[in-house]
Amino acid sequence: MEVRFIPKSEFDRIRALDLPLDDKLRALADASRLNALSAVKRAGSGHLGSSLSAMDIVVRLYEAEMNTAHVGFDSPDRDVYFSSKGHDVPGLYAVLYSLGVIPEERFLRLRRLNGLDGHPDVGVPGIEANSGSLGMGVSKGRGIAWAKRHAGRDGHVFVMLGDGELQEGQNYEGLRVTANQGIARLTLIVDHNKVQSDKPVAEIGDLGDLERKFAAFGWDVLRCDGNDTVAVGEALRQAKSSERPTVIIADTLKGAGVSFMEHPTALVAGKGQYPWHAGAPDDASYQAAFDELLSKVEARLGGPVALFTPPPPEQLVGPALVVQNALGEPVSIEMQAKLGGMSGEYVVEAYGDELLKLAEEVPNLVVLDADL
Repeated sequence: MEVRFIPKSEFDRIRALDLPLDDKLRALADASRLNALSAVKRAGSGHLGSSLSAMDIVVRLYEAEMNTAHVGFDSPDRDVYFSSKGHDVPGLYAVLYSLGVIPEERFLRLRRLNGLDGHPDVGVPGIEANSGSLGMGVSKGRGIAWAKRHAGRDGHVFVMLGDGELQEGQNYEGLRVTANQGIARLTLIVDHNKVQSDKPVAEIGDLGDLERKFAAFGWDVLRCDGNDTVAVGEALRQAKSSERPTVIIADTLKGAGVSFMEHPTALVAGKGQYPWHAGAPDDASYQAAFDELLSKVEARLGGPVALFTPPPPEQLVGPALVVQNALGEPVSIEMQAKLGGMSGEYVVEAYGDELLKLAEEVPNLVVLDADL
């Protein structure tokens, strides 16, 4: 299966075109969607749905609202963005690659040794905070914003939250303290795509009236179409001018940009389960999504877009792989001699099957699921 990407040079060409800003942003967003799709396909795993839903917001931030790309990630006066939910990181990597922050050879190694982690990690250029356990983003953002104020530094802090993540209690502790301390240069953006992993958020833990809930903690609350770069830009400008911390509830579509991956269409096709949260698409689905995104980019630009096809990723097979640990002593990791000898069983499915068998034997069995 040929997996193709749009090179950084093409993103630079798009930025230099004599087009209205929002036309450029839409083209850049769909181009980064294409690269995120190809990165996940090449890796064989990753999270597409959240990467696609958040893309218009992330592109708007880096291309038009934040100073980070201009002053650099080492400037103490930079604007800061990080994602608390973490599953949208293939999309963030694609944007950072388009800006030249992540080099091409590393971008092509998503979820591979010496490449990019499957979740945000500060060891990757441009990543400001690890995702860690869900629900910690508000507290982290508050800490960074407080530190900037304490040190007399410039820069606004933006934090992306998942809507399912808002079921975590630590969010609300952070909301209360932030408003109480009068920290203004902090904006939370809720990627409200209504789907938590592969099920509707309302089925797992309905969030209620989010606008009233956030306002009750003393925050300014804005709402916009999170897949409309114009609406996102207006909301971000209002947030940056506010004298209080701000929450933007961005209503998005999970899988935005690829028609058959979008919620609610994909949820109906999956008979109540969203099929594009995690994992690489099969060949036919990849090609269909690639063609749809490429046609959108070319239609926006009025012409063809340059592409490149990297060589297939190497397969690590053999008797052993030697890794150096922090003390310099080699650690031997035994590897399967042949990939064909690996089990096709998925741990999650096997675990679930065993629980079902156990439930038949133990009628009063109770299973507690901590989600993420």
